[in-house]
Amino acid sequence: MTEFRNYEALGLDLEPSPVVLTGPNGAGKTNLLEAVSYLAPGRGLRGAKLSEIDRRPSAHTGWAVAATVETADGPIEIGTGRQRAEEKRLVRIAGAPAKSQAALADFVSAVWLTPRMDRLFSDGPAGRRRFLDRLVFGFDPAHAGRVSGYENAMRQRGRLLRDGAGDAVWLDVLEGTMAERGVAIAAARRDIVARLNRACAAAAGPFPKAGLSLEGAIEGWLEKEPALAVEERARKRFAEGRTRDAETGGAGIGPHRTDFLARHIETDQPAALCSTGEQKALLIAIVLADARLRAAERGAAPLLLLDEVAAHLDASRREALFEEICRLRAQVWLAGTDRATFDGLDGRAQHLAVADGAATLN
Repeated sequence: MTEFRNYEALGLDLEPSPVVLTGPNGAGKTNLLEAVSYLAPGRGLRGAKLSEIDRRPSAHTGWAVAATVETADGPIEIGTGRQRAEEKRLVRIAGAPAKSQAALADFVSAVWLTPRMDRLFSDGPAGRRRFLDRLVFGFDPAHAGRVSGYENAMRQRGRLLRDGAGDAVWLDVLEGTMAERGVAIAAARRDIVARLNRACAAAAGPFPKAGLSLEGAIEGWLEKEPALAVEERARKRFAEGRTRDAETGGAGIGPHRTDFLARHIETDQPAALCSTGEQKALLIAIVLADARLRAAERGAAPLLLLDEVAAHLDASRREALFEEICRLRAQVWLAGTDRATFDGLDGRAQHLAVADGAATLN
C-alpha cells in the first residue's frame, strides 16, 4: 500500500493464518484494516470519499492498495486505488485494467465489525441495510448492481417529480426498473436471512443465537405472492404515490425502507433492547454464521476484519471466537490496543506491532 492515510508505504508478506494488529490509538491499525477492505468491492470499511484517504500532506497524489491473493486456481494479483485528483476508483486484475470494482468480487469478499457498529441495532435502519447487503454480496455479487440500479432509478424519478417535469412515459420506465430491481433485492435479502437463521440456530457455544427478520412492504408481499405479481403491485404503488413523493422525496415503499431486525433467541428480546455487550455478541454470532455458511457452500470463508472486537468479550467468548476463527481456516484480521488480549492466538496467528504508519512482525 502507498500514500494511504498515515502510511507512506507498507509491504507485508503474510501466511494464510489470522493476523493480529496491536498498538496505541492513532497508530494506524484501523487504517490498515481499511486498506485491506478495499481489496473487495464497495466503499470500504469507513465508507469514506476516495480523496479523504490520501496521505497528508501529499494531497491529490492518490493512493494504492495491492495484494497477491491465493485462490483455488492459484495466486492472482489484484490492486485498486485513486489516481491523481480524480474521485474515481481504479482496479487492476492480473496487471490489466478492470471495467469496475465489481471484478474484485471474483477473488475477495469481506465482512467487518468496527466500534462504530456497536449500536447497529439501536440506531437507524440504513446501517443495518448496508450490513445485510454486504452479507448478500458475499453469495450474490450481482446484488450490488441491483442496489445501485434501483437507487439510480429512484434518484432520477425523484428529480423528475421535484422539477414538475413529469414525463409519464419516462416515469413509467423508471418505476418499472424500481419495481423489478426492488423485488429482486428483497428476494435476495429474504433468501440470505433464511439461510443465516438456519446457520445461527445450528451454532453451539457461548455466543447468543440470533433470530433475524426483515420488515418491509415488498418483503411482506413476497411471503404471499409470486415475484411477478409483487412487481406489478409495486409498480402501481409507485405510480399512485407520485404526488406524495414529489413533496417528500424518495418513494413510499421499496427496499430503501426495509429494516433488518434481530432478536436474542434465548431471552426473546429484540436486539435493540439488549445491552451493548449482548448486541456486539449478536453481531459476532451473525458474522460467524455467515462465514461458516460461505465456507460450506462456496468452499472459502470471507475475509473478516474485526476492529476492537475481542477486548470487549469475556474470557469464554473470546476463546470461542479464536477457536472458530482457526477452524474456519480463513484469513481474519483482528486489531486492538492490548497485546495480552490476543494471547489465546499465540502460535496460531501472526502478530504485528503497529506504530506511526509502520507494521512489523513481533
